[in-house]
Amino acid sequence: MRPLRLTVPLAAGLVLCLAASPRAAAQGRQGDHVIRDFRFATGEVLPEVRMHYTTLGTPRRDARGVTRNAVLVLHGTGGTGRGFLSANFAGELFGPGQLLDSARYYIILPDNLGHGGSSKPSDGLHARFPRYTYDDMVEAQRRLLVDGLGVDHLRLVMGTSMGCMHSYVWLTTHPGFLDGAVPLACAPGPIVGRNRMIRALIIEALRGDPEYRGGEYTGRLRGMDAAQGFLWVMGTAPLQQHAQFPTRAAADSGIAAVVARGAAHTDPNDMIWYFDASRDYDPSPRLAGVRVPILHINSADDFVNPPELDNVGPVLATLPAARFVLLPITPRTRGHGTHSWPAIWGGYLRDFFATLPER
Repeated sequence: MRPLRLTVPLAAGLVLCLAASPRAAAQGRQGDHVIRDFRFATGEVLPEVRMHYTTLGTPRRDARGVTRNAVLVLHGTGGTGRGFLSANFAGELFGPGQLLDSARYYIILPDNLGHGGSSKPSDGLHARFPRYTYDDMVEAQRRLLVDGLGVDHLRLVMGTSMGCMHSYVWLTTHPGFLDGAVPLACAPGPIVGRNRMIRALIIEALRGDPEYRGGEYTGRLRGMDAAQGFLWVMGTAPLQQHAQFPTRAAADSGIAAVVARGAAHTDPNDMIWYFDASRDYDPSPRLAGVRVPILHINSADDFVNPPELDNVGPVLATLPAARFVLLPITPRTRGHGTHSWPAIWGGYLRDFFATLPER
């Protein structure tokens, strides 16, 4: 199957900030579900694992009591569920009359294990926190849905970046749980090559800092500056940054601000753990049996998932209900971060939604 390519004109008044707008951030109901005696893939057990979440809308059940309108949206590495309440995401999808109108759908936005308000190393265990994997993270999501929210079926699972990869874990471990999946900005195979190398560099910048002290650091690690720089490069695109920072002074001050802001809001242990969690991700051996409809969207200017790797389209071409869309580079695309701009790819999501069987 050849990837589809889309040409999109530049929209006037395009929102340039990824931060949640005050109006959007006020939406949703927040809560916590505590999972008892959670066993990790490493064999370690925590007596309690907290899963923080935000929901919009209310669940709707059929005559048999099965949830039919739940949509699980999964954030990327270092993010939180409430990041999806931004004007550029919720403002395009969750409002009245929009595709995932929260008056019709029950939208679930978890903070994934190791992130945000959910259990993570910085809560107190530091480097003694279990080395969780993506499988652990998806299992914690499933326990939140079933035991915490009473959701036993998903209309859709969609995810960005790390959440994109979580979508494939769902597809290959719990295919009967969902009607469809929309992975955004990843590949359905192991993390290798440059992608893996950058993750290793981020981890080493932090763990190799002389002040790391086995995870019992105090104060800011200098290695965090390098880690934030690598992270910024992973998620951005040359065309956007060339336009946004057109002079040497603008570029110098811009990256300094990015690094300082990221370092101020990121715990080193948390960052090590959430990058390390990708170490054994590889859904490819289990993909052959997947029959769930899939819409996978990548952008051609994605630094960590560039099209020349050709590691998405050929894989999905072997599946009976999968479609791959490769967005071309335009002034609107944002590299890896294009995943958070449904104004660019929402038309494909609408078409995909229309093909899902009625429930």
